[in-house]
Amino acid sequence: MGLTRQYLRYGPAALFGLVGSAKGNAAFVALRGERGRYVAVPACEHVFVWDTRKGEKVLILKGLKQEVSCLCPSPDGLHLAVGYEDGSIRVFNLLSGEANITFNGHKAAVTALQYDHLGGRLVSGSKDTDVIVWDVINESGLYRLRGHKDAVTRVLFLKEKNLLVTSGKDTLVKWWDLDTQHCFKTLVGHRTEVWGMALISEEKRLITGSADSELRVWDITYIQEVKDPDEPESKKSKGSSPEAEENTEEDETLELDECPEERLIKCCKVGSIMREGRDRVVTLATDRTGKILACHGTGAVLEVFSVLSEEEIQKKLEKKIKKAKKKAKQNSEEEPEKSVKVSLQEEVQRVANIRASSKIKSFDLILSPKGELKIVLLLQNNIIESYNLNLTAQAPQAIRASRITIGGHRSDVRTLAFSSDNIAILSAAAESVKIWNRSTLQCIRTMDCEYALCSLFVPGDRQVIVGTKTGKLQLYDLASGSLMEALDAHDGAVWSIALSPDQRGFVTGGADKCVKFWEFELVKDESSVQKRLSMKHVRVLQLDEDVLCVRYSPNQKLLAVSLLDCTVKIFYIDTLKFFLSLYGHKLPVLCMDISYDGTLIATGSADRNVKIWGLDFGDCHRSLFAHDDSVMYLQFVAKSHLFFTAGKDSKIKQWDADKFEHVQTLEGHHQEVWCLALSPSGDYVVSASHDKSLRLWERTREPLVLEEEREMQREAEYEESVAKEEQPVVAGETQGETGLAGKKTIETIKAAERIMEAIELYREETAKLKEHKAVCKAAGKEVPFPVNPILRAYGNITPSAYVLEVFKKVKSSGLEESLLVLPFSYVPDLLKLFNEYIHLGSEVELLCRALLFLLKIHFGQITSNQMLLTVIENLKKTTISRVSEARDVLGFNMAGLQYLKREIEAKDEVTFFADATDRFEEKKRKRKKKEKMILAVL
Repeated sequence: MGLTRQYLRYGPAALFGLVGSAKGNAAFVALRGERGRYVAVPACEHVFVWDTRKGEKVLILKGLKQEVSCLCPSPDGLHLAVGYEDGSIRVFNLLSGEANITFNGHKAAVTALQYDHLGGRLVSGSKDTDVIVWDVINESGLYRLRGHKDAVTRVLFLKEKNLLVTSGKDTLVKWWDLDTQHCFKTLVGHRTEVWGMALISEEKRLITGSADSELRVWDITYIQEVKDPDEPESKKSKGSSPEAEENTEEDETLELDECPEERLIKCCKVGSIMREGRDRVVTLATDRTGKILACHGTGAVLEVFSVLSEEEIQKKLEKKIKKAKKKAKQNSEEEPEKSVKVSLQEEVQRVANIRASSKIKSFDLILSPKGELKIVLLLQNNIIESYNLNLTAQAPQAIRASRITIGGHRSDVRTLAFSSDNIAILSAAAESVKIWNRSTLQCIRTMDCEYALCSLFVPGDRQVIVGTKTGKLQLYDLASGSLMEALDAHDGAVWSIALSPDQRGFVTGGADKCVKFWEFELVKDESSVQKRLSMKHVRVLQLDEDVLCVRYSPNQKLLAVSLLDCTVKIFYIDTLKFFLSLYGHKLPVLCMDISYDGTLIATGSADRNVKIWGLDFGDCHRSLFAHDDSVMYLQFVAKSHLFFTAGKDSKIKQWDADKFEHVQTLEGHHQEVWCLALSPSGDYVVSASHDKSLRLWERTREPLVLEEEREMQREAEYEESVAKEEQPVVAGETQGETGLAGKKTIETIKAAERIMEAIELYREETAKLKEHKAVCKAAGKEVPFPVNPILRAYGNITPSAYVLEVFKKVKSSGLEESLLVLPFSYVPDLLKLFNEYIHLGSEVELLCRALLFLLKIHFGQITSNQMLLTVIENLKKTTISRVSEARDVLGFNMAGLQYLKREIEAKDEVTFFADATDRFEEKKRKRKKKEKMILAVL
């Protein structure tokens, strides 16, 4: 059967009008060797990197579908870890802009990310209350830590110890020992959610921020430093050595005397620092050096504090003791030292308050070696601001260095329009009208306006008209970017505007129950010689209800008017007599459009339905359930009966008004879509949403077959349902504090299926090979053996080598999950193959990881199987020898690298001294020259 009706697919072309989304956090990134200049911000599903000095977008890290919820740059500055709303994490390379690594482990949005100081591990916290530690180098998950009862808000690695601190909305701060992977201490001193947390004073202090104006400060003492070095050893081996078993009673008394959780650290509250803000802490963070602490609430003020170093505290203390001694001498007292202390307020001093132009959503800081603090703020209203703060000054004042605003509106775009040549796009919001170039997506003009609700390009594309919430019509000239005229058109909001087909005028509908007809005219001002365009009110149609939408029929005979009483009334234009009433919607019709030939009218309503009517008799052809929320905008494609609808369910859909078919859904926006506009040619669609983004969609040449589209939709739904199924469990294991890092996804299932297929092929091929050998023996000569086409494609490799190839292609991050869903019937074959591979010394590290995991999850079945005993014995021998070989090679390489490092350092020292000597000589020469010049002048 041939294609009955061919549609062309519309695909996403661009995302623009967005500076930064307020959902995630801003972060300074090092690009081209510069720190403190480039900032990464979330932009819906992408990450934009802006140059704060030039105000230009320098890099786009492209996401897939989900919104970005968290960012964290790596310590070396080469990578950026990005957390998404669906719980996935991708690590981007900032040089190439590509995502090299993907981690899937969380079931909900990632809320916190942090690298350790070397950048080898990454820890993530999520709304699903889990904390997962990932190995970035091996690209795999290490373990999952369970313990929080609500979303995790902050995660911090400790530099010196292998410890982790996490805070959550469950009011708890938890300390985790990563060697044993358990929570050994919980701080319960908060009444409300812990929103922020930071380590200061070389990790000897912890600061937490919650829902009040108090920043709590906790002192951290590491117990091992105080205790005898042998004591922890004996405690660790408790129960394992015979001596320890005899001393169990002593140990028990020890445990009663001291809290068992305080063996690693002691953490006690020492006081608090008061913020000026009364609301909750939104972000609390330090810079890399830990010298500067900053925090902000839900308002527009960022509070910056300076943390004194040990030497500075010591100096302060000495000064205080001197003063106290002087006083004591005067009052003839003794020993003033004991009472002298440096207060917490003196240790953590307020530097300055920075007031931004709007509510702050997140910030990042960098302290330059010269003592200048660079701060970047991501604001709620689509702005990035950067400030400089000179800390060496007596009274530091924040100076605004730059502001990135041109790339978007401050509020939601409520109306869009295309120029007649398909090149310019108009977008208007509550504060400004912007004109964009469609091909370059650059903002060409920005003009201040009142709250815009509807708009159009005047024929000729040199002027635009905007209808506002206050009832005004504002006429702008694009060449000069100035407001030419403002008329009070309606007593209420101007909800709709439509250009007449003869292009001589337009019609407006407002909340004052009037439909007004206007004509363009040229008027001459007294001051100027040239005539200018103006609008003249010619007729009015008074109605009983508020007018929500107006549309002309293409032959200019009829006018459709949508009213607040849920009906659409159709009038003759020449006499303004009533012609038809279209009723059937349960809620008001918010949008409508008439097809190019004037035969159909489609209406979209707040009742989520779209109705298609005939315009000759007003009969309803079909009612379609279009969106999961109100239908906000509807427009026909030029020269066709296809139309687009935009809904509050964040989707844009294309429909066929002849066949009443849903053609395709354009998914991309993350929040309500307010409006859309189709280009006159029908090749482009532009849409605006509550997520502050404008999206351009382009008609491709790719044909779209409805059956295939439905099939793809069903597949996507199935894949989604697979990921939501119960996670596979390891036999005999109960759910404790720790668990596997990964989660079952469609990728891990497909990987397991590929392994199964490879093993089945291996079985078949080995059986065939045996048969072939028997045939050759019987025939007494070599018979040609048919090679499997798959093996031939891989270059005539052996079946066992093919299994290894498939195994190597499994993503490192999903290896454990893939093996977990692999049926046990395939495991004996795998173990035999592993023995073969390890014996040959290929991929030892990967195979050992897989082998140990298989032994862990199938321990009972493997040990009870007599057939596998010899295999396991052989594996034991080969793995131990191969792993020790690999370790020796690594040791040798490390020693070699350290030797090279020492050599380079020695050379550097020599060159450093040589450079210093040269500089000194240069200075000497300059001074002599100067002296000679002075003498010559004298």
